[in-house]
Amino acid sequence: MDIARVTVKGQVTIPKKIRDAAHIREGDMLSYEIDGDRLIVRRITPPADIELSALQDTLSEWNSKEDEEAWRDL
Repeated sequence: MDIARVTVKGQVTIPKKIRDAAHIREGDMLSYEIDGDRLIVRRITPPADIELSALQDTLSEWNSKEDEEAWRDL
């Protein structure tokens, strides 16, 4: 288990071993999710198309935990 301390500004340094294992590089985007008492951090790839990004913001009714579970294996 790796441990990191949260700074007064709420910042955390991700240990190198974890960054390497998760292929996290400078400039990568991360998403955060709370699942009970767990914090899930995922590396995400930002949309390449700015119009797609704008469209995704308007489809929030399709962006829920239930939708993620329903479509995860597709």
